[in-house]
Formats: sequence, C-alpha cells, structure tokens
Amino acid sequence: MIMNKIIIRKILLFILLAIILYFVLKGRSPFGNDNSSFSIDQKKEPTRIEFSDGSRKLSLEKKGESWLVNGKNETRKSSVLFIMRVLKEIKIKSPVSPELFNTEITEKRITPVKVRVYEQNRLLKSFLVYKTGSNPYGNIMKIRERSKPFVVYVPGYEGDIGSAFILNELFWQPFTLFNLLPSEIASVSLENFSDPSSSFSIISNNYRFAVTDMTSELSGWDSSLVKRYLSYFTWIPFEAWAFDISRDEKQKIESEQPFIRITVTGANSKKSILTLWEREKEENGTKTKDSDRLWGKTENSDELFIMRYFDVDPILKKRSYFFPE
Repeated sequence: MIMNKIIIRKILLFILLAIILYFVLKGRSPFGNDNSSFSIDQKKEPTRIEFSDGSRKLSLEKKGESWLVNGKNETRKSSVLFIMRVLKEIKIKSPVSPELFNTEITEKRITPVKVRVYEQNRLLKSFLVYKTGSNPYGNIMKIRERSKPFVVYVPGYEGDIGSAFILNELFWQPFTLFNLLPSEIASVSLENFSDPSSSFSIISNNYRFAVTDMTSELSGWDSSLVKRYLSYFTWIPFEAWAFDISRDEKQKIESEQPFIRITVTGANSKKSILTLWEREKEENGTKTKDSDRLWGKTENSDELFIMRYFDVDPILKKRSYFFPE
C-alpha cells in the first residue's frame, strides 16, 4: 500500500514537471530565443537604428516626424519603411551549418554589420548581419558572435534583405537628382554627344529667355515650350545606386563617351551636372542596348546610379522641341 502511494506520487510529480516544462518551452524558438530572436516587438516603435562595420558607423534617428541619417540629412521615406518592415518581420528561413558558415563567411573574411535598435535610450534588439551571395536573401545572421548562424528572411518578400543593412549615407537619402522650380533655374544646357546638332542651352532671367545652339542665340522658338521644359526639373528621380558594380566596370563606363550631359545652374549660381551613359543588357547570352535604363552620375558623388528612361525622358529633349512645326 505504501509502495503504491510512492509510485502514484512519482507519477504525479512527473506529470507536474512535464506540464511546467511544456509551458516554459511553449512559444520558444526551437533554436532557443537567446540565439534566434531577431525581430523586434511589433508594438515597439524604434527611434534610433545604428549600424557599425569596423571603423565605419551610420545612424538613423527620428527627430519629430522625420528621420535623419547621421544627424544631418533627411532620409528617403521608403528606405525607413523598408528597414522597419525588416526589423519587425524577419524570421528564420534555415539554420546554417558550421561548415557552410566557415566556407561562406570565415574563409572569405566577411566583416559583419552590427545592428542596434533603440526606442529612446532603451536597447530593443542587437544582432550581426553577414552579407553573402550564398543565398537569395543576401545574409547570414547571428545574435552574437558565439551564437548559432541562420539565414533570415521577410515572409512575402523574396528579395535581398541583406542590402537593407548598408552604411553608405547615399543609400538612405532621397533618390532625387533635380528638385527645382522654374524660378530657381538660371540656365540649362544639354549636350547630346551622339547628335551634337540637337544640343541646346536655355538662359533664364526673370522669365526672359534665350535659347542657343551652344554657341549663338537662336530665334523662332516657342516661349511656352521653354517654360514647360523648365517645369520638368521640379522632380527628377533616379532608380537606385549601382553600389554592386566592380571598380573595373565603373571605370570602363566612365571612360566611354557619354550619351547626354545636362548642366543646370541655379539662381544661386550653384551648378548640377548630370552625365548619362547608355547601358547594355544580356539576353540569351547576347548583349543588346538597354532601352529601359541608363547609367548616371553627378558631380556630387563618385558613385554611379541607374536611371529609368521613364523618369529622365521629360528633360531629354532635342533642340527642335522648342520650335513650332
């Protein structure tokens, strides 16, 4: 009888321990929260995000209703929305074996980007991002150096989320080339290197215009068309920075004759120079002219960017545009 009571007590104790263990482990990641909890609480609202990569650092901080990069320039809204989505929705796609991590990260000496996310002065989350081309999501991540590595992704997004963790200020700023009212423009010149006879310049002085063929003043042009042309500079964006092209490819592009060069002088005498080169694309092993996009560069940066014809086409006019048919 006593033996039966002891057995019953042991069974009850075992059941109690099993229940306690179930509730302790319920909701935990199969890999352990300490190693695999990358996303921040959906209810939290980050106010500062810091990236560091060795000696390089970059911060995004909310000031009022705006976000600033490194405390000075306003950010591109879409870039902040995207990083917020990543931080709140990232999930583990697959664990990474020690062998794969050694081959893709350690042997290639890839330095991780350390990410810290704050709400005011409270640290919400920190983790390491190793950018890699070994998977379509562009990353292997760890909570800490000694933690388990994982490939993470954002459900519903099949792109490279590793590219969201970038320390280049240019990436976070608006992708805007021109944002000038007609009254803010003193002159515009367009040099067409493939068709020099279509090049032109416009000089504006309190809505008194002069149109030239780059050397002498012309007559017979339509002032309404000049005004319309200058209005197109109110907003001209580009599509993306070309950070991923090699140095040799960049030098090759810049050594070629440009397609178009547009120089805009503001009323404050500040010049903006946009140089465009035609692109090639490869289809079925054959290189052809890209009819959708161009390479671009301004004097403000050494980096190349990609422009859609759709965005720049309004200001790619020929001299004949300004003359009635």
